[in-house]
Amino acid sequence: MAALDSLALFTGLGLSEHKARETLKNATLSTQLRDAATQAQQTLGSTIDKATGTLLYGLASRLRDTRRLSFLVSYIASKKIHTEPQLSAALEYVRSHPLDPIDTMDFEKECGVGVMVTPEQIEEAVEATINKHRAQILVERYRFNMGLLMGEARAALKWADGKMIKHEVDMQVLHLLGPKMEADLEKKPKVAKARVEETEQRTAKDVVENGENYKTPGYVITPHTMDLLRQHLEITGGQVRTRFPPEPNGILHIGHAKAINFNFGYAKANNGICFLRFDDTNPEKEEEKFFTAICDMVAWLGYTPYKVTYASDYFDQLYAWAVELIHRGQAYVCHQRGEELKGHNPLPSPWRDRPLEESLLLFEAMRKGKFSEGEATLRMKLVMEDGKMDPVAYRVKYTPHHRTGDKWCIYPTYDYTHCLCDSIEHITHSLCTKEFQARRSSYFWLCNALDVYCPVQWEYGRLNLHYAVVSKRKILQLVAAGAVRDWDDPRLFTLTALQRRGFPPEAINNFCARVGVTVAQTTMEPHLLEACVRDVLNDTAPRAMAVLESLRVVITNFPAAKPLDIQVPNFPADETKGFHQVPFAPIVFIERTDFKEEPEPGYKRLAWGQPVGLRHTGYVIELQNVIKDPSGCVESLEVTCRQADAGEKPKAFIHWVSQPLICEIRLYDRLFQHKNPEDPAEVPGGFLSDLNPASLQVVEAALVDCSVALAKPFDKFQFERLGYFSVDPDSRKGQLVFNRTVTLKEDPGKV
Repeated sequence: MAALDSLALFTGLGLSEHKARETLKNATLSTQLRDAATQAQQTLGSTIDKATGTLLYGLASRLRDTRRLSFLVSYIASKKIHTEPQLSAALEYVRSHPLDPIDTMDFEKECGVGVMVTPEQIEEAVEATINKHRAQILVERYRFNMGLLMGEARAALKWADGKMIKHEVDMQVLHLLGPKMEADLEKKPKVAKARVEETEQRTAKDVVENGENYKTPGYVITPHTMDLLRQHLEITGGQVRTRFPPEPNGILHIGHAKAINFNFGYAKANNGICFLRFDDTNPEKEEEKFFTAICDMVAWLGYTPYKVTYASDYFDQLYAWAVELIHRGQAYVCHQRGEELKGHNPLPSPWRDRPLEESLLLFEAMRKGKFSEGEATLRMKLVMEDGKMDPVAYRVKYTPHHRTGDKWCIYPTYDYTHCLCDSIEHITHSLCTKEFQARRSSYFWLCNALDVYCPVQWEYGRLNLHYAVVSKRKILQLVAAGAVRDWDDPRLFTLTALQRRGFPPEAINNFCARVGVTVAQTTMEPHLLEACVRDVLNDTAPRAMAVLESLRVVITNFPAAKPLDIQVPNFPADETKGFHQVPFAPIVFIERTDFKEEPEPGYKRLAWGQPVGLRHTGYVIELQNVIKDPSGCVESLEVTCRQADAGEKPKAFIHWVSQPLICEIRLYDRLFQHKNPEDPAEVPGGFLSDLNPASLQVVEAALVDCSVALAKPFDKFQFERLGYFSVDPDSRKGQLVFNRTVTLKEDPGKV
């Protein structure tokens, strides 16, 4: 019944029934909208006009600080706020003024309350705008961008009604040009767009030119900015400096490969240097194996850091700067608990204005271990882009650090540490993924608050893949559930997993280059990465022959008294790359699927009356006898052979092995069945319910020709007609294990 009442209430605001029902699915939004509508009805009565209803819906869906709901509803219900620009200004005002009480006079001034824009003012503003562009309008006529006229007129009359401006623009344009003619209805020719990558690269260069930091959007210039930049250029000599700053609490994944390529690649392209800096500020989650694995993966991708550094290298300086921040009135010790600080709209701290001397004493007490974990934090006095207020700079943690031991029981946060470490190392280009854009304000603010060199932060879109999860927490769940073996399970997209599966580092780098660097987040299909892998392995993986499901074949008229040595080219397309030798004996093994007693139309391999060639031998075999076990299953074949040039050319040549090695071969497929396993709309049961039962098939007794006998872990081969394979580290003497890296071509059966 309550839902029906709410549905009627929402449709009474002007929402369509569909939108009203969708709103009811969102508990937070529907509660806020219901409270807003109920309050407005106390002023307006039970009937609310659609314009007011639209504003109430906009308020309920965009307001983050629920304490301000009643205050803003009163302005809407009394028609003091009656346009969208006013509502936007009101929401921005309460976001940037979170403390009580609100200065109503200042609020009304900033939101245009009481400002009346007359039709005459609108007419004059539109006329002035049209006169400004009159010559171009007369040339382009109705193909001119009328949105430009709207925008400029609205900028001149901030609180004017948008519909009235549009009506006036339409009327004056009609008066100037007259009715539309046939030529006006033709589409405006499109101008060829620059390639996205080129545009982004130009933008990046324009924004982050070394020494011109002050030109960056959002960059705050202080009286010391230009002197600090001059000092920075004296130290670096104008050299480009980047850094790759991973947290050592997990294994790197394919998204990190893009970050590694961008940071190291940008520095290399500009004759600069790149640091590998570990953000080791959370000792609870950091392990030595992660530090080692990250260094190994950076080296594996072909990059050498100018220097390996750690955030912990600078703990003493960071602490001294925190004390200075308190002295400057820009930080304070707070006792709100962790749960009170969650979300983007926590209650303002009651300790925000405590005396400096008190915060200094309390911060020293934090350092000396006089507070328990969660009992006190040091917070910075600023509001970030996403509305988060006063981010934490230091918190108490009684966990020994892998490098500093028990020296510290307080540790700095990312928001505090990152920009200051960049400043210390004189980084010129702080390149980070788009989710850190909300930290840009704190990045610039903190450097300027301490009067230290402020680098430039530039964000780019992160790289994701379909059919994959890369979250550390979710990979741990997969390991715990037994869905994968560990972080390096070849079905994952961690870099250690891709290395184990046999992906060449050059292929990963080529893939990152093809994806390019754009502001938009990129989600790619795995087959595009696999195509890059094939491109590299086709030129680097020598050929061999292997049989997965074998069928024994006896050649009854074998042409020699002992096995023949067959020379097989390592790369058939380029025999200058050498040969390897394999034995050819009277007993060979072929794929069971390469023989059929009763073939379907179009089948070209071995069958009654249909001979086939054996690759590289120069011989053709023809079926003479089929031997079956008591159950009727084909056990072996008897064939005769002839030289390939002694008769009609066979329809097909098949691979084979003779006197082979017995090996284990692991065939990998996608770990998940759906493109977006983390999307509840696509996979309601969660990603663990979306596991592909056929993601791993193990062939325990595959047969491989003896040319691979001396192969070492990570050696790569193309098994003819089967795919590319890499030797797994599980291999031991006399028992090789191969992972299938990719098939020879994209599987058309995959979605």
